[in-house]
Amino acid sequence: MKGKLEIRKLTTLDELREIQRLEESVWHMSAIPLHQTFTALTNGGIILGAYDSEKLIGFLYSFAGFDGKSAYLCSHMMGILPEYRKDGIGRNLKRKQAELAREMGYEMITWTFDPLESVNAYLNLHKLGAKGVYFKENHYGKLGDEFSEGLPSDRFQIMWDISKAAKEKEMVSIDAANVLLQMDSDQKPILTNNHNLNDRMESDVWFVAIPSNFQKLKQENFELAKQWRLTTQKVFRELFQQGYQAEDFVHHASDHNYYVFRK
Repeated sequence: MKGKLEIRKLTTLDELREIQRLEESVWHMSAIPLHQTFTALTNGGIILGAYDSEKLIGFLYSFAGFDGKSAYLCSHMMGILPEYRKDGIGRNLKRKQAELAREMGYEMITWTFDPLESVNAYLNLHKLGAKGVYFKENHYGKLGDEFSEGLPSDRFQIMWDISKAAKEKEMVSIDAANVLLQMDSDQKPILTNNHNLNDRMESDVWFVAIPSNFQKLKQENFELAKQWRLTTQKVFRELFQQGYQAEDFVHHASDHNYYVFRK
């Protein structure tokens, strides 16, 4: 039975060791070295733990960043135990992170995520109101974790303006005339016939479909998952090159999921 859920700022070495154990359990790879997380924490970083009573069930790790003009918070890693992933823990961790970051003087938080992970897309773009401003193709090269193994590590770069409180976006209706990439009845990615990626796109908004559960698809049909990765890679590259940004993410009634791109 789940008890009282609480988000805490972590400050001690013992708490960071606990984070390491959870990180290894969730991500199935070696944890970030303790000396690195502690140094980040004591130099402008924020590390949060989510607790069910006294049991650590989630974490969020971030460190200070600087682009030559301004400082921001770089949110690097989140992990939540599988049995808690539908309880809104991720959203609560991010909102607490934003609250503490504002208190420290930050106005922006940035991070990357896999654009084929629909749950993360919905949280980042719709629930939190952040934007995907850059597309980073095969950003980390080959990754050995079970979530990315065998596929290019494509990522969206998220920018989250925290100078004002997070606000969930209004639901968007899908306009079929502006769907750039669709999913057919066999779950295959289909570029719509009325659009050519080589032509300059003039619409103010485009919709791009992705699978509802990419990890499940990858386990059941790796070649189809690879097809989705390579097809969306082409579509995302073109959209971002032409000045579009990922502004929202929609769970459609048909159980299809769509990115909303706008200039």
